[in-house]
Amino acid sequence: MVLAESVRKSFGMVEVLRGIDLEVAAGEVMVIIGPSGSGKSTFLRCINHLEKINSGRLSVDGELVGYREHGGKIFELKDREVCRKRAEIGIVFQHFNLFPHMTVLGNIIEAPVRVKGQEKTEAIANARRLLTQVGLADRETAYPAQLSGGQKQRIAIARALAMEPKLMLFDEPTSALDPELVGEVLDVMKQLAKAGMTMVVVTHEIGFAREVGDSLVFMDEGIIVERGHPKEIINSPKHERTRAFLSKVL
Repeated sequence: MVLAESVRKSFGMVEVLRGIDLEVAAGEVMVIIGPSGSGKSTFLRCINHLEKINSGRLSVDGELVGYREHGGKIFELKDREVCRKRAEIGIVFQHFNLFPHMTVLGNIIEAPVRVKGQEKTEAIANARRLLTQVGLADRETAYPAQLSGGQKQRIAIARALAMEPKLMLFDEPTSALDPELVGEVLDVMKQLAKAGMTMVVVTHEIGFAREVGDSLVFMDEGIIVERGHPKEIINSPKHERTRAFLSKVL
């Protein structure tokens, strides 16, 4: 589902991603961990072309992200085409990014109606199904300011799912939450994993990685230091840098 080949990304003189090679299979849950500034979130944003890579190749479901290839050359897609492709990739951010002036229902149906051209009645029915799925069927008329952090994040997940994505990206979805609210968000993510959704999750929730992840990647200073099965890496990390990191978060 995701294939990264020698992906590099710089901000000015700072090289944030230094040749990332990574493959995520359809239906796989890949968890990415690492210290702040290691390039985890930047890589996630490159997957759906919120950030443009400087070199290398990055494809989702067999198609280049943000580019097309013709005659052996790479051309950047027009914004409209990039947005159409981006609609197939759901992303959930650390700080929810809900529209404050819209109700919960309005937040969820906005993109399916405006971007996909879905009939409003169909979008509402689908939104209500998703609200039931995330345990918030009774909050459709509420506004974001009336919700807890955990509820906002579950609405953000429902909003992403409303676009029927083939891939879900999670950028530290629980790091802004009070500890007692983390579990309700992780429970929704676990349900998604069981349903077979392909997921790439940047997180510090090592318990989630151990329980749900099919693979674990440890990043540091823009490179992949270690990868493998979550339980193997968490219990017996091979690299000293991985051991040092895990000793601080476990």
